[in-house]
Amino acid sequence: MTTEDTADRAELLAAVTELGSALRELVDATVRTTVDAAELRATAAAAREAAGRLSASRRTRHQLPALDDPVRYRRVFNPVSGVGSPLAPPLQIRRADGGVLAETTLGLPYEGPPSYVHGGMSALMMDQMLGAAAIAAGLWGMTARLELEYRRPVPLDTPLQLRAGVKESAGRKVVVTGTIALAEAPEQALVEARGVFVAPRPERSAEYFGAITDASGRHSPPSRPSDATAVADAG
Repeated sequence: MTTEDTADRAELLAAVTELGSALRELVDATVRTTVDAAELRATAAAAREAAGRLSASRRTRHQLPALDDPVRYRRVFNPVSGVGSPLAPPLQIRRADGGVLAETTLGLPYEGPPSYVHGGMSALMMDQMLGAAAIAAGLWGMTARLELEYRRPVPLDTPLQLRAGVKESAGRKVVVTGTIALAEAPEQALVEARGVFVAPRPERSAEYFGAITDASGRHSPPSRPSDATAVADAG
C-alpha cells in the first residue's frame, strides 16, 4: 500500500467516524426531543435529503466496506463497536485481566422498560464482548448459543462496565462468560452471560460466505468470518 493509499484510507476513516458520531447524536436527539410537529417534519425532510446524498453510491449485502478487513477483525459499521454505525454505543473493547473490558453509558435510544436498557441490547453487547474475548485469546467462532441471566435492570445514562473471558476451549468450540455491571460496582453483576462459539467447518463457511467480495467487487470470502471486532491493548 502506497503512502497516498494510506492517507486516503485515513481520511476515509476520519470521515466515517465523524458521520457515525453525528448520526448517533441525531438518534439521541430524536428520542429526547419535545419539539412541535412542524419542526419534526422539517427535520424528517432534511434527513431524507441526507439519505439521498448517501445513496448516490451503495454497496450490496455481499460487498465489504472499503475499510473492513474481517481477517484483522476490523469492522467499522459493526452495530456494537463500529465507529461508523449510528446504532453502536460504540463500545471500545480492550484486553484486561486475562479477558476483555469495556465501559459505556447507554442513552435513551437503547431504552426498554422506562429509564432502563432494553434486554435485547444487553444481549447484543454481551454477544460482542464474548466474541471479543475469544479473539483476544487467539480463538474465534460464530455464536452457537447465548444464555443471559438478568439479575437486575441496567439503568440508562449511567456508566457501565462490561467484562468477558474464555472459560474453556476444545477443538472448534469455545465457551466464554461475561457480565454487565455498574462502573461504580463492577463486582455486582446486573447481567451474566455465557456463550458457546463454534468455528464452522470449511464447507459450511464456504456456503455462508462464499459470495463475499471486497469493496472493489473482487471475490474475497474471509478465512475467519466473525462478527467480532479487533481488541485494543490495555491502556
